[in-house]
Amino acid sequence: MSAAVSSLGELREQINAFLVHEAALADQHRYDEWLELWSSDAIYWVPCNEDDYDPARHVSIIYDDYGRLQERCFRLNSEGAHSQDPPSRLCRIIGNEEVSRNGDGNVQVHANMILVEVRGGEKNIYGARLEYALQPEGDSFKIKHKKVVLLDNDEPLGNLTFLL
Repeated sequence: MSAAVSSLGELREQINAFLVHEAALADQHRYDEWLELWSSDAIYWVPCNEDDYDPARHVSIIYDDYGRLQERCFRLNSEGAHSQDPPSRLCRIIGNEEVSRNGDGNVQVHANMILVEVRGGEKNIYGARLEYALQPEGDSFKIKHKKVVLLDNDEPLGNLTFLL
């Protein structure tokens, strides 16, 4: 985070631009660029059945460290990702960001997401609450932690082989 970002309003604008950029990369299947947004000690978590629990002791829809994120992006970039052939058409809207600074220098962000996926003649709409821990880096950020709490995480879900 640049020293020029002095007010919370400026920080919110910078966070909004970052989240919109991350969403665009995911929607456009630009997996290598999306992966570059993450820190090497990152966690990407999508809880299952409950919104908050110990992911080491309970099943999650996704619980990836950086190595697993690399594998996920490699698979999506390959011709072997049969569940994404043809790729899902995606469009997401991120909004209602709440931004706060942590004592550790990171930025905590809560936001809402609506994601529309179209594939194979079917349309799916996903609503979620997002939680981020962002580490300032230069004039941007690295994602240290992203938690996607799907509103229907306790219902049967279809093919979630795209990036949330």
